[in-house]
Amino acid sequence: MGIIDRFRRNPIGKLKISELQEEEFKLKSRINRLRKEIDRIERDKKEKFGEGVGADLIKKKMLAQELKQMDMAAKLKIRNFISLHKQYMFISNLVVIKKYQRDLQKTQVWEKIQGISPDAFESSLIQVNLAGKGFENVVDDLNQIFTLDIADSDNDLDESEKQMFEIWSSVETGSLDLEEAGGLFSVEKDLEKAIAESDN
Repeated sequence: MGIIDRFRRNPIGKLKISELQEEEFKLKSRINRLRKEIDRIERDKKEKFGEGVGADLIKKKMLAQELKQMDMAAKLKIRNFISLHKQYMFISNLVVIKKYQRDLQKTQVWEKIQGISPDAFESSLIQVNLAGKGFENVVDDLNQIFTLDIADSDNDLDESEKQMFEIWSSVETGSLDLEEAGGLFSVEKDLEKAIAESDN
């Protein structure tokens, strides 16, 4: 049973910080590997696109099919990346909560943590970044997540995914070249945006 599944069945107080840190490290490694794979696909797509410049119609059609397959592979990997990044944020924030557990148990925040459903807590916790913050800031951020409208945050994620798919569609139809598209949907931008949003 994975640590996230165990969290859903057990109260946070029963989780061990060492297990959470191990899971955090594993997720970070998987994210880094995926990022390298996505970067490789982006480079391959640019090369493949370049092969089509000045080529005959048959060659272009063949390349277009290959580019579509690469786009599909990239989409799947980016979905996986986003999913893993959410899990990473959740586990990373749980590590911080466990570090401050004794102090948090003396506050009303701990009662709220105990009272919220695991799924709702997980959805809320991926919206913040507690790493490197002092106890007071952690308490403030935790208090804030209990007032978040989870449905609204889900809609924001859906909107960003929608924009990503529109960019791919533009590349596939030829209204946008790969160089421009690469800048619009690069993983670095998505990751920086996710980190920036969770720091606020």
